[in-house]
Amino acid sequence: MRLKTSLLKEPKHILFVICVGWTTADELYSCSEDHQILKWNLLTNETSLVVRLPEDIYPIDLNWFPKTVGAKKQTQAEISALTSTDGKCHLVSKMGRIEKSVEAHKGAVLAGRWNYDGTALITAGEDGQLKIWSKSGMLRSTLVSQGSPVYSVAWGPDSDRILYTSERQLIIKPLQPSAKVIQWKAHDGLVLKVDWNSVNDLILSGGEDCKYKVWDSFGRLLHSSSSQDYPITSLSWAPDGEVFAVGSFNTLRLCDKTGWSYALEKPNTGSVFSLAWSADGTQLAGACGNGHVIFAHVVEQHWEWKNFVITLTKRRTMQVRNVLNDAVDVLEFRDRVIKASLAFDHLVVATSLQCYVYNSRNWNTPLIFDLKEGTVSLILQAEKHFLLVDGSGLYTFSYEGRLISSPKFLGMRADILNAQATSLSNDTIAIRDKSDEKVILFFDAMTGKPLDGKPLTHKLEVLEIALDQCGPSTERKIALIDKNRDLYLTSVRHLGREPKICKIGSMVHSMAWNDTANILCGIQDDQFTVWYYPSVVFADKELLPKTIYTKDGSEFSRAPHILSYVGGKVTLRQGDGSLVYSSVPLYSALLHEYSASARWEDALRLCRFAKDQSLWACLAGMAVANRDLNTAEMAYAAIGELPRVQYINFIKDQPSKESSVAHMLMFSGHFQEAEATLLQAGLIYQAIQLNIDLFNWNRALELAVKHKTHVDTVLAYRGKFLQIFGRKETNKRFLQYSEGVEVDWEKIQAKIEMELSKEREKAASTTVRGSVASRH
Repeated sequence: MRLKTSLLKEPKHILFVICVGWTTADELYSCSEDHQILKWNLLTNETSLVVRLPEDIYPIDLNWFPKTVGAKKQTQAEISALTSTDGKCHLVSKMGRIEKSVEAHKGAVLAGRWNYDGTALITAGEDGQLKIWSKSGMLRSTLVSQGSPVYSVAWGPDSDRILYTSERQLIIKPLQPSAKVIQWKAHDGLVLKVDWNSVNDLILSGGEDCKYKVWDSFGRLLHSSSSQDYPITSLSWAPDGEVFAVGSFNTLRLCDKTGWSYALEKPNTGSVFSLAWSADGTQLAGACGNGHVIFAHVVEQHWEWKNFVITLTKRRTMQVRNVLNDAVDVLEFRDRVIKASLAFDHLVVATSLQCYVYNSRNWNTPLIFDLKEGTVSLILQAEKHFLLVDGSGLYTFSYEGRLISSPKFLGMRADILNAQATSLSNDTIAIRDKSDEKVILFFDAMTGKPLDGKPLTHKLEVLEIALDQCGPSTERKIALIDKNRDLYLTSVRHLGREPKICKIGSMVHSMAWNDTANILCGIQDDQFTVWYYPSVVFADKELLPKTIYTKDGSEFSRAPHILSYVGGKVTLRQGDGSLVYSSVPLYSALLHEYSASARWEDALRLCRFAKDQSLWACLAGMAVANRDLNTAEMAYAAIGELPRVQYINFIKDQPSKESSVAHMLMFSGHFQEAEATLLQAGLIYQAIQLNIDLFNWNRALELAVKHKTHVDTVLAYRGKFLQIFGRKETNKRFLQYSEGVEVDWEKIQAKIEMELSKEREKAASTTVRGSVASRH
C-alpha cells in the first residue's frame, strides 16, 4: 500500500496554507494566511475562490459539521467552524458567509472540533482554556483552564471524553465532573497534534521531539516511531481506523494502525500543517507551507485468497493474478474503489456508488448492484453471503446480489463497527454492543431478527469476537477475547438454558477460525497455538490440553497478528508490517470432515496412520459429543485414559437407553441435565444413585422423600460413607429420618436388583414395540 500524490505546478494560495477540510468525497475547502478560502473540485479539477476573509482574520483551524449523525443524514445547512488568531471562532457557510462570530479565547484559537453527532463544538486556546459551545455558538462551559496553550484537541469515540495537549503531556478528561482524569507524559518536546479514532479507539500524537506515537485509550504506549528529521506538524486517522497519515517538513507518511510505515513520500511542500481524509477514506489532502494543497490517494492495496493475489493498481482498476499459472485479469470500475474483500471464492468490491461481486471461477462477468450510501466502512464474508456496513446500517447480501436482511438494534452506530467487534457466519451475525462492551448481540443472518433468548453477557469487557464457520446453526460457537486477554468459547444458541462459557486459553492476542473446519488458531503468550477441536470443552474439558498444537513463536517478531486461516495456511502480519505464513497439518480438518458425516471407521484409520496423540484426543472428544461409545472407547484407550475406558464400558452396560444418555451427560460434566433426563424417564432410583455417587447427600435424600422411595438406600450409603471416615452423623435431616427408617442391606440390594430388572424389561418392550411399528 502506498500514497499516490499530486501537486499543481503553481500554488493557488500566495502564502502558506494553514488548514483544509472536506465537504464531500470530491470537494475540499482550504484556508490560507492570504485570507482566501478556496474550493477544490476533484472531479472537474477546478479551483474557485469562495471568499476573501477580512484582513484582520488569520485562519488557524477548519472543521466541517459532521454529515451523518448515527444513521441519519444531516438536514442542516453545511457549516464549518473556523478558528482564527484574533481569539474568535467563526461559523462559516459553504458559500463563505460568516454566519456568526464569537469571542472564544484571549489570544489565538488553536483548534476547533465538532463532536461526532454535531451537538457540540470544542475550542482550544492559546490562553490554556478549553470551551464547549452549542451548535448555534452559545457557550456551554469552560472545561479546562491551564497555564500553557492547548495546541490540539480531539473528541472521544462516544463524545463523552476530551483528549487535549498540555506541553509534553496528554490528558483525557471525561465530561462527567466526578470521573477520573487520565494524564501522562507523551513526548520529550511539545505535543503539537493529536487525533482519536472512533472505530479502533486508538490515540495518535505527534510532537516537537520529531516522533509520532500510538496509544490506547488508557494511555498505554502501543507504538513509538524512531526520531524523524523534522517535528511532526500534522497527523490524521483514516475514518475506518485501519491507517493514519503523518505530515512534517517535505514529508508525508502512510502508516498502519499498529504504527509501522507503509510508505514515505517526500513532496516539495514545506511543512504540512494540516491533514484531512475524505469521508470514504480513499483520499487525503494536506495544507502545505509553500501555498500548495497536496492531494494523495491510497493505491497498491493487496488481497490474497488461496492461489489469487489481487492488487489495486489505480483508483478504478484492480489486477487479479493467479499464482498457479500466472494468468492476469484486469478489473475496471466506473467509480473509485472504497473497500474490497476476498474470501470464500468471491471478491466483493464496494465503489462510491455500486457493489461488484466476482466469482473466482469467472472474472469477466461481475454481478453489480447499486448502493444507497456511498461510504462502505466494512465488508465481512461467509460461505453463503456477505455483510456490508455503511454509515446508515448493516446489510446482508447473497453472492447473487439479493438483500437478505438488515439487522437493527437500539443505539446502533454502524459507523464505528469494526472487524474485531463484528462477526458473520452462514446463519448468525454477532456484534459487540458499544454501549456495554460486556454484551454480545446475536442476529439471525437470514431474517435480521435477534436470536431467541437474551444477549450473551460476559463478566469483563470483550475485545474481539469470532463465529465458527462450519456445521449446523444449532451447534454454532463463538470465540471471544476479553480485557484480560483470556480466550473463551460458548454456544450461540443455548435454548433457554444459562450459557456455558468455557475458558480455553490465556494471554491470547489474536485469533481466527479456519474456513472449512471448526479449528481455531491464535497467538497465545508468544506461541502460535491451534485448537484442533475447541468444542471438546463441552464434551470432556480435561481433553482440551491434549487437542492443542503449538509452535514456538520465535520465528515471528514482536506482536504478530493473524490475518486469515485458509485450508492449512495461516497468514500473519508481524509487528514490523511484514507478512509471514505458517502451515498447520491437515489431518485435523479431515477428522472434522469424517466426524461430521459419522465416518468413524475412516476416522480411526486416519488416527492410526498419523500416530498423533492430539488427533486421538480430538477423536475421543468428537465421539463423546456424537455419543459413539465404541469409537470413544478406542480413542481413549489409545491415549492411555483407562478410567474413562472403564466408565464407557459402565455406560454400555446400563439397562436402558435413558440411563446411558444420562451417564453420557455425566461424563461431559452436565450433572443437572443428567438428573433431569432420569427423572423425566421415571427412573427415580437411578437419579438418587447419581446423586449418591456424587456425594450430593441432601439432594439424594430430597428426591427419595419426595418420591417416597429408597429413603433407606440413601441412609445406608450415607452411613457407610461416614463409617469409612470415622465420622458421626450431624445433619439434622438425616438424623430425623434415621430414627424411623430401618436400614437392611439385603432388602436394599433386592430392591435395587428389582429396579434394574424392571428398567431392562421396560427398555426391551420399548425396543420390540419400535421394531414392530417399523415393520408395519
